[in-house]
Amino acid sequence: MRLSVATNFDPQLIESLKDYPVVELFGKLREDVVGGGRAPYQLGKVSRRQLAEHVAQARGAGIAFNYLLNAACLGNVEITRKGQKKINRLLEWISRIGVTSVTVATPFMLQLVKTRFPQLRVRISVFAGVDRVRKAQMWEEMGADCIVLDSILVNRELQTLREIRKAVRCDLELMANNNCLSGCSMSPMHMNALAHAGQTGSENKGFFVDWCFLKCTAMKLENPVNYIRSEWIRPDDLPIYEQLGYDLFKIAERDLPTEILLARVKAYAARRFDGNLLDLIQPYGFQGIKEGARYYRRGLGWMLRFLIRPGLVNPLRLIPLKRLAELRGMIRPLEGDPPVYIDNRALDGFLERFQDQSCRDVDCEDCRWCHQFAARAVHIDSASRDQALAAYTELFDSMHGGDMWRYLPQKKNGVPHGGSCRDPECSS
Repeated sequence: MRLSVATNFDPQLIESLKDYPVVELFGKLREDVVGGGRAPYQLGKVSRRQLAEHVAQARGAGIAFNYLLNAACLGNVEITRKGQKKINRLLEWISRIGVTSVTVATPFMLQLVKTRFPQLRVRISVFAGVDRVRKAQMWEEMGADCIVLDSILVNRELQTLREIRKAVRCDLELMANNNCLSGCSMSPMHMNALAHAGQTGSENKGFFVDWCFLKCTAMKLENPVNYIRSEWIRPDDLPIYEQLGYDLFKIAERDLPTEILLARVKAYAARRFDGNLLDLIQPYGFQGIKEGARYYRRGLGWMLRFLIRPGLVNPLRLIPLKRLAELRGMIRPLEGDPPVYIDNRALDGFLERFQDQSCRDVDCEDCRWCHQFAARAVHIDSASRDQALAAYTELFDSMHGGDMWRYLPQKKNGVPHGGSCRDPECSS
């Protein structure tokens, strides 16, 4: 077993991981010319000096570092003189500080790195959507050293995983503990939105309202089967994937508290977990974490940059977002019993159906395998659920109807509320 683990740039994290099969940490600057797979508001600020020191500490512990250049779209900056200079400078710095590999999501970035910085190993991001044999072969033919397969599309397709492993010689990696929806139709929009959010040249300068994330989390509360109809791999099921020839697993999430990341590594290294599966796969809703921890530290500067942007959005319309974040444990730790609990032991046997059956062209309502396990394993507090769904509804109404971006009352048929139409074609 080999684990590639998200970093939070805490020196103690590296010390804590020494006793586990961790071969690599992955992370990046909060923003750079390329961008990545997380919006800046989700990540703590890290300077170039801090990142370089973290890479050096990791190397001293025998752990490599993978720098993420995994934006699904660069906005065509990569085909301009200015963009090329910035990308070159970034890669020169990455190489100089001892980074051993980078993750990219576009074929052009793969070829660029391989040609100009051949000492760097290049990994293909989950955002590249590799979900079948020919795609994997094409990336390998272009020089990929490792491919992270598209977990949304293949983590439950065991026969596909078997065939891909047989078809290529390069390293393959599986995302173990993401919890996106399997076959999610929002995925292309989401990966592109996140890519631009973290690019230094973005006109929004870090401002981002993650509609896809909000929609996904609401869908799970509305229909608990969506907690199961997902992409995660339980620690207990790793042996099944290892039998298929996979031994490299990616553990998320970047910038989480050290104790949370360590608990996830322990569970996957042990190939067993007893407790709430959400503790391993959800990027929020933590318990037992001090509110003053770095993960929850959000000062005035953070709010002014990422939320209070009156030129981009009506800040008052973000109040439901703040209330929702508090209810769901996104900006402070939860107290009391968890509002959602997924009993991992009740999921024993879940993967049996997928040993010889596909989900790709199956109607979930005809199958209902995930529904059966959701009924056994997923427990939701109804009061907290109702509160959260009410906040989601208010927020979505504001976004879908456009009120979030208005300061004046909405017009009806081109007429402000309380006004009268002077166009002779208007009906009385």
